[in-house]
Amino acid sequence: MSRPTLGARCLDLTDPATFVDNDVHAFWREVRAERPVFWHEPTGDVPGFWAVARYADVQALYHHEALSSERGNILDVVLRGDDSAGGSMLAVTDDPRHRPLRNLIWSAFTPRVLGEVVEKVRRRAAELVGGVTGAGTFDFAVEVAEQIPMHTICDLLSIPHADRADLLRWNKMALSSVHADSDELDALSARNEIVLYFMELAQERRDAPGDDVVSMLATARVEGRLLTVEELAVNCYSLILGGDETSRVSAICAVLALIDNPGQWRALRAGEVAVESAVEEVLRWATPGIHLARTAVRDLEIGGRQVRAGDIVTLWNVSANNDESVFDEPRRFLLSRSPNKHLSFGHGPHYCLGAFLARAELKALLSALAGGVARMELRGTPRPIYSTFLNGFESLPVSFGGR
Repeated sequence: MSRPTLGARCLDLTDPATFVDNDVHAFWREVRAERPVFWHEPTGDVPGFWAVARYADVQALYHHEALSSERGNILDVVLRGDDSAGGSMLAVTDDPRHRPLRNLIWSAFTPRVLGEVVEKVRRRAAELVGGVTGAGTFDFAVEVAEQIPMHTICDLLSIPHADRADLLRWNKMALSSVHADSDELDALSARNEIVLYFMELAQERRDAPGDDVVSMLATARVEGRLLTVEELAVNCYSLILGGDETSRVSAICAVLALIDNPGQWRALRAGEVAVESAVEEVLRWATPGIHLARTAVRDLEIGGRQVRAGDIVTLWNVSANNDESVFDEPRRFLLSRSPNKHLSFGHGPHYCLGAFLARAELKALLSALAGGVARMELRGTPRPIYSTFLNGFESLPVSFGGR
């Protein structure tokens, strides 16, 4: 049986340059209207997969028991074979193992536990914004956006300051590149460096526990046994990657969107819109993780299409968050948007554990901007990142004027 495709009109969703060189929102608008579930043809030696575009379908599939995460949850990995961390790393583990592992890691990310961390985030955001305001042209991505999430998650994991620059560098290579023709080996090497770093750290914390999250994970039992050093490492890898990437690219996108929409910037500064509401619109607008992948474990129907066991199914958050049937004028940046039930953190059993912390970081940043900056101006061309997973920029030259 042939699968329904978009034919020549389909962009190559496996090519990072696609998301920089094309109007992807126009593409997804057409897909939602004409073929909201379609088969993406194989490209070279890369297999084909299903792409799901509409909000209702994407949200429902995050809960579907016939879709598994264990083979991998991003295209770059799952299209090239099984994820080596499947069944060990929370993000690529299914029940029954998923639930107790999630409960363990969640215990370190509850709002109660993170109270002191959030206060540090507020202070750090205010200091960083204050330090660049009135200082002329600077790169917001480097001077501010990179500093808040990386130091926050490293504080939580008690990672030595001397090691943080290397982790940030590896993080930025693991899922994206500054080049259109980046070498996949660079990304793989960066991921391996992060895992190897955490294997060593996990063993140190197991031998001499402290009061940090790594020590907690290293000494706790899941289903009656300690996690192996390898399991500890891949879950710390997931925490550091997720804890940095989402907030970093969302922060960069937030400043660019505010510069491009001066009326919204004025409303935020004047207190005409709640910061909490502004955070949700930034997350919807940015959609930092543009898709997630699953694999069908049995035959099922999606949007009237027959999906076979073993097929890869991709859920496009970037399309769902701009679905006209859910969001009025979705390509309008509106900080007061309500309701705003975006899918930037996913949905269902794999809903992002770091959502509370990511929101706190964006709230701290927006509050610091609204309270201490009078003018924001773009001072050059933002440089995009090349990725099939992350959406955003790696450089944003700007200037901030004080009150």
